[in-house]
Amino acid sequence: MYSDSVASNAIERTRREMFYRTCAQGFPYSRKLTAHVSCVNYLVFSRKGGRWLASAGDDFRILLWDFNQEDVSSPSGCYSGPAGNVLSLDFSASNQYLISGGADNLVLRYDISRLVSPGVQWSPERPLPALSVYRRHNESVRCVSAHAHHEELFFSAGEDGRIILHDARVNGRPPSAHGVFQHTTEFTGVHAHPVMEHIFATSDSHGQVCLRDTRMAFGPLSTRSKEGIVQAYVTKLSKRSFGYLSNPESSSVTFDGTAHWYPTIYALSDPFPLAICTGRNGPDGNLVPAGERTYSNSCTMKSGAFGGPGVGEDVLYAAGSDDFRGYVWQIPETTILTSLREEIPAEEWYTQEWHDVVGYCEALSATRYVPLEISTPLCRLNGHRSIVNAIAIHPSQLHIVTSGIERHIVLHGPTPSSPVAQGLTLTPSEVRKLTEYSHEDEMRFLGALLGTHPTLHGDMGQSDDESQTISLFDHILRGEGEGDVFELRQCKDDEDDEDDEDEENDHMVIDIMRSPSTSPS
Repeated sequence: MYSDSVASNAIERTRREMFYRTCAQGFPYSRKLTAHVSCVNYLVFSRKGGRWLASAGDDFRILLWDFNQEDVSSPSGCYSGPAGNVLSLDFSASNQYLISGGADNLVLRYDISRLVSPGVQWSPERPLPALSVYRRHNESVRCVSAHAHHEELFFSAGEDGRIILHDARVNGRPPSAHGVFQHTTEFTGVHAHPVMEHIFATSDSHGQVCLRDTRMAFGPLSTRSKEGIVQAYVTKLSKRSFGYLSNPESSSVTFDGTAHWYPTIYALSDPFPLAICTGRNGPDGNLVPAGERTYSNSCTMKSGAFGGPGVGEDVLYAAGSDDFRGYVWQIPETTILTSLREEIPAEEWYTQEWHDVVGYCEALSATRYVPLEISTPLCRLNGHRSIVNAIAIHPSQLHIVTSGIERHIVLHGPTPSSPVAQGLTLTPSEVRKLTEYSHEDEMRFLGALLGTHPTLHGDMGQSDDESQTISLFDHILRGEGEGDVFELRQCKDDEDDEDDEDEENDHMVIDIMRSPSTSPS
């Protein structure tokens, strides 16, 4: 028994060493997966083995890519139904259903089992319709998240300030107010906990990130309490040279196992952040030269992902960036992050110089917490000509997929071949530079704005020219990519929040906040 345990531990150590050695070389090989005809806003792999990759965006279609193939290169399924840009996707607990939400205010539910049923033939000309349509939001649905254990339960978060807990078993009945939580501002994200069945996380446009309990957030008003909040995370920023705090918008939230700041790592039971992920250095550890663009999140809605293919836990975090790349960071253990976080009492904060230090705090009079800066990414993912918005890490294969403003999905790998992809080629290391302003560019920008669907490029067989869409977002980047969060997102000093109960769980939640395109100054 003891020898079996020793052998198992040795195998696990060897697997981890091989994994880190491979990841340290980056993911230098890639292939474009081309089937969409517009921006691809969201990517998600199915649970457990990751057979399916779902992708969707501005072309009002949802595509499924089968990673059980020996060489995935084209979609194996297509779904219709969205009447606006798709913003979010998720698979149900056992992968039977796929859920989508988007700018048409709709939540759609698709039956994946129909795609693999005997006798069902898929054709690009005949996409499969939605199984169910939910019209319970009054504005765009920013995020959907399926319950990790119950196949028929899922959440949706909208810009109407609603979190809705859907139960597909009562789909035919009128929507019940018991399953609706109404907030005072728009939600930007919702995510069901991967283990604890009553727990979910939310983020909103005011920068608030919370852990909530369905038993406190939903049901009759008489049973609701504290807006369902069991933990509120501190997201306000403080800088010595400013006499006020800043509250960056929280653009999304996810668990591991998942206006201008960085991806921020929290432990579930700790309200103060443990780490921020930046691109201050290149993967080689050297400082990014002055004037060279690096990690930034200022101009578009982005989602990130945890992962750790084959090592049993999520040790990587990945996110897209405004500098036309994806970034992957290795996340140290929680105990290490906690020990390296700095705490600065308020009196020290105001009586000493803290040049270029940004702290998190509950109020102007409170202690500042300075999380560890993970300034050196494990690797950067190239292959795009514009902003990268979506990223997903395969749960078992060493592959990462990225997408964004362009209509292509880029499949990245550490080697030219794998069990699911053959013939990947070296990705160009050069990254397109953001162009200077020109009158011609201004005309293209105005033309895109005046079009009926500025990011839609027509049929697949038409020209591959995406210059108008790229020019549109280049123009936005030139105008919005250099903002200072303390100038753009000033907030008033609030009274100290009441302490919430700690939840004894080491799963980490990430709050992807908007970030500057340069290092903090």
